[in-house]
Parts: sequence; structure tokens; C-alpha cells
Amino acid sequence: MSAARRWSAEFEELSAGWGTRVALDGAALLTERSERSGAVARGQLSAGGACRLLPCADGWIAASLPRESDLELIAPLLEGPADDPWTALGEWCGGQFAAAVVERARLLGLAVSAVGEGAPPLRMPASVSRQEPVRQPLVVDFSAMWAGPLCARLLRLAGARVVKVESRDRPDGARFGDPGFYDLLNAGHESLVVDPATDRELLAELVGSADIVIEASRPRALAGWGLVASDAARAGTVWLSITAYGRSQGDRIGFGDDVAAGAGLVDTIAGMPAFVCDAVADPLTGLAAAVAVLRAWGSGQVIDLAMASVAASALPGATSIKYQLLTS
Repeated sequence: MSAARRWSAEFEELSAGWGTRVALDGAALLTERSERSGAVARGQLSAGGACRLLPCADGWIAASLPRESDLELIAPLLEGPADDPWTALGEWCGGQFAAAVVERARLLGLAVSAVGEGAPPLRMPASVSRQEPVRQPLVVDFSAMWAGPLCARLLRLAGARVVKVESRDRPDGARFGDPGFYDLLNAGHESLVVDPATDRELLAELVGSADIVIEASRPRALAGWGLVASDAARAGTVWLSITAYGRSQGDRIGFGDDVAAGAGLVDTIAGMPAFVCDAVADPLTGLAAAVAVLRAWGSGQVIDLAMASVAASALPGATSIKYQLLTS
């Protein structure tokens, strides 16, 4: 995709000025998980198997049900029995409008989008006039799964020190997947496991010393730990906030496959939408996030990066990226 190539070239240029020139193959980043697993998207079934494209009365939706708890919510969504959740969901969607399905699913905390619903323009930070770093930047990474850890990995390759922070009660879910892929993203990073209820002073000290903070959860999650993005930004930290649809819609969740489909980043096979790559919004966002952080380096700001907007910016013929300085 042209967006991946463009961001790879920009990352190489910016990383050279930051410490270590890092040449990337953007196309390879998009497929490195599927290259390892051998899994590929099959039309309306995602490569990972947890997301499906389902027809509605007026269009299509993309629904991700990666957890057992998601499958258990299908009966409440349908207000009826769902012994086979996917079959029941598909039959029910056929008689519903896509927007109504999305809204009802959102209320239940399910990751569902209407295919092609669109996304706001991508907002990336403007390049900041700055001195080159005189010491190794410290990245504190609270993120999990793929997009955030990929960003952290790229920053480490460019010379940063990365500390990965996980809650003792909720470790990174990627630990329970392919261990090789987990290591690919996180090898070389320091690991800190905390209890947010008792380690608040430690967390505050760590964030206070960070040059860059990466989060990829609902904004209220770290705020519940006593960590406030705007406070860190005022102190000079670059705070990267990755969400599915933006911080203003922080309660709406999404994963790489359904978010990409919602943005319209799908193929068309036999007149029907089909998945592109494996959870393509994740690696695209990880790459775009790394570029955004290098652009913002030297300023205190919150970067509000929506995966849906990143995916939409990768569409053929997408308008040029709108760079905007986001300050707090």
C-alpha cells in the first residue's frame, strides 16, 4: 500500500535525525504476522478467524468476536437464543440495517463496524523544531497486542529504551498467541509488571521520567491508575494515545480487521466485500504511530491517533494527510 511505503520512507528519514537510521519495508510489516502463521484472509472470514463480514438489509458489517465473552453477548444482542453465535448473528443481521446493528453492538461493548462507514481525516502532529536528543529517549509502553507494541519496537530500533508495563491481572493478550510473533514485537524491551492498586507511586515516577508514553486502551483506563495524558503532556512528554475511533469515542472498541473494514479498506470479490491482509489496521497504525512520535519529539503533546483514520488514509485515492499540531 502506498501509505505504508510513504510512512516507511518518512520513518527512515526521521529516525536518521533521531539517532539511528532505520530502513523499513512497509509492505512486509503489513504481512509479517500472516507470514509466520500461514493464515490468510478468505473472503468474508479474517485471517485470524475472529472477524467476519456479514450482510445486512442495506449493506455489510464487520464483527469481531475474539473472546469467549464476546460470543456470550450475541444472545443479548439478538434478544433471543444463540446456540451457534455466528450462525444466529448472520441470520439476524440479514433483517437489520447496518447502522442499527453497529449502535446496538456498541452499547454491549462489541467490536462491530458498518463496512465503509468512513472515518475522520487522519490527524498527525506537525514536525516540531527541536534539538537532537542528547540521551537515549525513554519510552513507557502500556499498550498490548499489535499496533502499540509495533510502534514501540520501531522506536527501539531507532535508539530508544523501551519499558513495557503490564498489569498483573491483565497481561498483554499477545502473550497467549504465537510466542515468536510476541518476541518479534517485544524483544529487547524491559518488562515491568505492576499492581495498579498498590504501585501508583512507582507508575507516577516512571511516567514522570518518560519522554514518550504509549497507550492503546480506553482513555479512562490509565486515568483510573492516576495517570492523566494532559498532565504528562504539560510536563513535556509525548503521549501517544491509540484507539479504534479516537479519544472522543473511547468507549467504542475495535480490532484491526473490523476497523479497517469500517474505514472502507476492503477488497471486492464477486461483488462482495472481502478482507485485505491480516488485521491490516494494526500494522498500519503501528507504523503511522512511530512516524507521529518522531515528528512530535521535543514537544509536550497528546497524539490522538485513531486506527480508523489511519486505515482510511490508506485507501486508494485518499486525500492527503492532514497534519495538525495537537497540544494539551
